[in-house]
Amino acid sequence: MSSEAVHADRAHPSYVRIYLALLVLLAISLLGPMFGHPIVTLVTAFGIAIVKATMVAAYFMHLNIEERYVWYILFVMLGFVLVMFAGIAPDVMLPAGQNWLHLPITPPAPPVHH
Repeated sequence: MSSEAVHADRAHPSYVRIYLALLVLLAISLLGPMFGHPIVTLVTAFGIAIVKATMVAAYFMHLNIEERYVWYILFVMLGFVLVMFAGIAPDVMLPAGQNWLHLPITPPAPPVHH
């Protein structure tokens, strides 16, 4: 089956419905922290963010009409980003370490007006 035939079989999505779904998910993710439970906050913040990012990639970036290998490439690149973050984050996020140099910060002198 040619690429044109694959693209012709797919119906054009309603962008207004997708936009409204994204707005509803935004409202849910904003209401999550108001419950005061850390687990609810994490699920609403990260879980819904993943769903929204997938919807944006699928419909607004048109990955839903691309070949399946494009999704695989996307997930491999996301895996590389996560591996890089896992390698860098422990050094950057710690407040102290063997090679950390904490210099005192002195505020600048006020300007002298003549």
